[in-house]
Amino acid sequence: MTISADELLTTTRSVRKRLDLTRPVPAELVRECLEVALQAPSGGNAQLWHWIVVTDPAKRTAIGDYYQRSWNTYFNSGSSAGDLFKDNPERSAEQGRVSDSAAYLGEHMGEVPVLVIGCTTVPGGLPAGNQAGLWGSLLPAAWSFMLAARARGLGTSWTTLHLAYESEIAELLGIPGNVRQGVLIPTAYYTGETFKPARRQPLEEVLHVDHW
Repeated sequence: MTISADELLTTTRSVRKRLDLTRPVPAELVRECLEVALQAPSGGNAQLWHWIVVTDPAKRTAIGDYYQRSWNTYFNSGSSAGDLFKDNPERSAEQGRVSDSAAYLGEHMGEVPVLVIGCTTVPGGLPAGNQAGLWGSLLPAAWSFMLAARARGLGTSWTTLHLAYESEIAELLGIPGNVRQGVLIPTAYYTGETFKPARRQPLEEVLHVDHW
């Protein structure tokens, strides 16, 4: 796949309904994407990240069950995507589509061929205050993984709902106590041809130059 940098950045979408649940993903392809991810910046160049690639069917099913339980709680909370912007008909319709696709992923997470969990070592435990520095050393690498996957014909989605059951998943996968999970990335080939940029709010509504 040949794709420009701008196209890559503007068409790497959260893929849910279009994940191909039946086509195996070569382990080497996932490794290539992770090699790209390891080039991302991290605070102090500490590189405290760890990556757990889950392909075992039983473990994927177990993670999928936890994820669906978390999704159901989130959906019923009244704060999911479909409950936002209800006073804006245009955005409400879009939010409904997002919610519908998220519900689909909730039902099928355990069937996705590869689940990638990005983690970071936290030697002294999670800080009590602002944690931007901590997670800011993991999340750019996770996004790089998703971009690399897109460039290789794979679809991904950024998810964190599994964290409601972080301890249970840590036990399932043998994750040490000083390692915390930050993101779950379902990874698979996608159906259809390609993706297009999403509709976003105008830059003028969120741009502030020199002051608010």
